[in-house]
Amino acid sequence: MRRPEQLAELIREELSQIVGYELEDPRVEAATVTDVRVSENLRDARVFVLVEGTDDEKTVALKALTKAAPYVRRQLGLALNLKFTPELHFVRDTVEEKAARVEELLAQVRQDSSSSGDGSGTAAGGGPAETEEKGDASDE
Repeated sequence: MRRPEQLAELIREELSQIVGYELEDPRVEAATVTDVRVSENLRDARVFVLVEGTDDEKTVALKALTKAAPYVRRQLGLALNLKFTPELHFVRDTVEEKAARVEELLAQVRQDSSSSGDGSGTAAGGGPAETEEKGDASDE
């Protein structure tokens, strides 16, 4: 594993503790550090954060984390004893939101195809292919 990746993992573990237990700001209670990506020169780190709640609550939580970044960076430097502690840039992690949306769309497609495909799909000769496509979609 390369140095930036090793450092990113250490930072993610430490930030999870700092954000989860040391920050007493109620706006960031629902925030979870999901990933960290450190630049090649180890000077900047993008911290991906998953926040529960409405869009407004997510925006407020990200602003609160950005405001707390200097404190979090100091704590990180003390905990990891680094020569240079990377500058922290908090970013909203939307991967789970996108995955939920894809799952929702797939469920809708399955429901539509099962309600409209009762026998009409086999007459067109597409019955087995439809079954294979559904199996592939659910495996991913």
